[in-house]
Amino acid sequence: MPWREIHVDTIINAVKDLIIDACCILPEDSKCALEKAFQTETSPAARDALQDILTNAGIAASKRIPICQDTGLAVFFLEIGQDVHIVGGALQDAMDKAVALGYTEGYLRKSTQDHALGERVNRGDNTPAICHCRIVPGDALKITFCPKGGGSENMSAVGMLKPAAGRDGIIEFVVNTVREAGPNPCPPVIVGVGVGGTMEKAALMAKEALIRTTGEKSPDPEAAALEEELLEKINRLGIGAAGYGGKVTALAVHVQTHPVHLASLPVAVNIQCHAARHKSVVL
Repeated sequence: MPWREIHVDTIINAVKDLIIDACCILPEDSKCALEKAFQTETSPAARDALQDILTNAGIAASKRIPICQDTGLAVFFLEIGQDVHIVGGALQDAMDKAVALGYTEGYLRKSTQDHALGERVNRGDNTPAICHCRIVPGDALKITFCPKGGGSENMSAVGMLKPAAGRDGIIEFVVNTVREAGPNPCPPVIVGVGVGGTMEKAALMAKEALIRTTGEKSPDPEAAALEEELLEKINRLGIGAAGYGGKVTALAVHVQTHPVHLASLPVAVNIQCHAARHKSVVL
């Protein structure tokens, strides 16, 4: 089968627009989940917070300004068709250029510091792009942008549990992570959970789980049952919207699993704030 060529200029232009749109327009699934939370919530203070969140999202979309001042690090999930040939330059270079253009032209806050161990000087363009790539069948390139702010990312965790901890241990770890996070990750949150694989695989699954349609159940019956139980237990914590207390601390829990070593039980929790920004483009 012949290669299908995609020029890097096509990628740069598409990703630049993707970045600006994602940071300014709350996805419909996230908006619907927040509206449902507003209808469900009984705490007056939490309802006020949810109303403010929805009002803010409406203003951001209409005025094309960021939903949140923390426009995060630029995280991408790329599904690269095995019959695609990128021409005109390197894919990572194209993604970096798109990030620099998108964050500059969109007047988005640039948060990337130059060196984690050095002076932490701001790079000025939010590069480099953090790209997670997967080769898939076909001749298309799907790019999903999922900007990740510091407030929610800082509340995430990885635990290397003993296999004997089992399902109960997983539940305890996830619920305790959300409890300790409290109001810091700007609830109501979406909780991504990765179980199995290795340490880095669990963490990647937890982050990738955040871009699933909000509230969509896992196709795996055991994972779906775990999602339901975790959501119930997390919402019993009473943290509520913006930490004001109430019934809705989490909008959804998304669990992804992977086969695991007989001696291991890695569990990762990646928390997403109420500004659950994500958007995809297929080239």
